[in-house]
Amino acid sequence: MSTTKLLFTPGPLSTSLTVKEAMLQDMGSRDDAFVQAVKAIRSELLALAHVSKEDGYETVIMQGSGTFGVESVISSVVGKNDQLLILANGAYGERIATMAAMHQLNHIVVRCPENEIVTAAAVEATLQQHPAITHVACIHSETTTGLFNPIGDIGAVCARLGKVFIVDAMSSFGGTEMDMKAMHIDFLVSSSNKCIEGVPGFAFALCKRSELEKAKGQARSLSLDLYAQWAGLEASGQFRFTPPTLSLMAFRQAMQELQQEGGITAREKRYRNNKAVLDAEMAKLGFRQYLDPAIQGHIITSFLYPADPAFHFGQFYEKLNQRGFVIYPGKLGKTDAFRIGNIGQIYPDDVRGLVAAIGEVLAEMGVKVA
Repeated sequence: MSTTKLLFTPGPLSTSLTVKEAMLQDMGSRDDAFVQAVKAIRSELLALAHVSKEDGYETVIMQGSGTFGVESVISSVVGKNDQLLILANGAYGERIATMAAMHQLNHIVVRCPENEIVTAAAVEATLQQHPAITHVACIHSETTTGLFNPIGDIGAVCARLGKVFIVDAMSSFGGTEMDMKAMHIDFLVSSSNKCIEGVPGFAFALCKRSELEKAKGQARSLSLDLYAQWAGLEASGQFRFTPPTLSLMAFRQAMQELQQEGGITAREKRYRNNKAVLDAEMAKLGFRQYLDPAIQGHIITSFLYPADPAFHFGQFYEKLNQRGFVIYPGKLGKTDAFRIGNIGQIYPDDVRGLVAAIGEVLAEMGVKVA
């Protein structure tokens, strides 16, 4: 049985040894090395989105998971007289709807089936029907299934109609090229343990400064106050509350390794190669994908359960886990599926190893896929 496990999940991900080693030295939150690392991270994240501070954009780092980051934005930037349109075609769009309800935001939810993208035409029709809408929130890579919503097209509609565009790019940022200005994104949220291949500990919001400044004094949470967090970082380079020092140092190393790999272009190519191998090898075993390939992203793939009654996901998962491969259960409302991530410190040979193990497990369970 393998002692080192590979994570084929949407995050946390498998990370490099050098990223892990960056956490071995204790670091105080006021140490100059830490303050300078945070400053560099904030600048370099903007560069990954093809914008800069000089262009009028800011990075706000928020302690906690990616969900903390999304909730920080949602609960801080939507004012009491504003109205939020939430575009939901999976569990993570629904999570934003839950946040909006809990914070008593004035909001509308437009729901699409989990196997369909949100179209720009549908967004425009809704905005025309509800002119009071001021903000629009959309998931880019909907991790429920792996589909990619067309945020560039949706952003263009938002810009033309004067709406603030909020994008949850949790599972995609760093793994696919995104130009915030070209896509008309005002707030882009992701986290440390996704495609940049750091470890869990914080989220970050890339913000259009002019919109961020409007959030002053309207947050509905002390710890998730996006504007106050930014103001603190700007004033002293310090966090308002205890920062995840070691996670940030690991992320600094992960950012350097992203550049050494060749930037987002090279990383996206590796992830796409991983997916191509996964698709081909799983098809040989007889597995069918849940999504139409036309809307399937390269971050994570959903595979339908085999129809054979001998298949039990819990047993399947555990046997793969024992062999050193960790996959993800499904989150679909009406269909049984499991998910395999193509991201993190994994390569095509690792994917081949996973699929070989899947074949062994199916044989051991007596399952026929097709």
